[in-house]
Amino acid sequence: MEKLEGLKALLFDADGTLIDTYEMILQSMRYTTEHCLGTSMPDDELMQGVGTPLFDQFVVFCKGDEKRATELVEVYRTHMKKTHDEKIAAFKDTKQALEELLRKGYQMAVVTSKPHELAERGLCLTELLPYFAFVIAADDYPEHKPLPGPILYGCKKLDLAPEYVAYIGDSPYDIEAGNAAGCSTIAALWGMFSKDTLAAKHPTTFATSLTEIADTLGVSSS
Repeated sequence: MEKLEGLKALLFDADGTLIDTYEMILQSMRYTTEHCLGTSMPDDELMQGVGTPLFDQFVVFCKGDEKRATELVEVYRTHMKKTHDEKIAAFKDTKQALEELLRKGYQMAVVTSKPHELAERGLCLTELLPYFAFVIAADDYPEHKPLPGPILYGCKKLDLAPEYVAYIGDSPYDIEAGNAAGCSTIAALWGMFSKDTLAAKHPTTFATSLTEIADTLGVSSS
């Protein structure tokens, strides 16, 4: 990972970056599409939109039928709730890395495409919520990744210009949104997408773990 200078704060994606939810999302996606659409899709097709709002993903699967997509969202959420609490887990050493980043003086918050209630529940269950000043979720801002609005809103809440903030995420939509906001972007290689897919969106740098980020970043310039 390249060393980044002048940062004062870090904004994080949730799923695939802080929390390991790949199998849980994949299983719910597979159940929903097979049960409602009667079709079996490859894993990469089911997961290609992860990082954007769930409704947007199902609109694609439903070929633009928004009413049908809304129905699929409800089926998905009902299925996920059955397994969410028992399957959710933070990535290894996440808490230790966040503790180190706090010790170095970084402000930290979460910007995610999940609904706020579910995002906070996941962070609570994994004992990560106390590390973050706030959570911006899909229902907290009218614009969604890959548009930059939610990340710019996060910068505003931090009272910082984007140049002092890095956005950390594992999806191409995270990198696209962070770049468009004017933030530094750190592509999380431990998440759901390949390095080639992330590289196509031109992140500022790559990291193989949150520990690497904590070790590489110096003391906050604030």
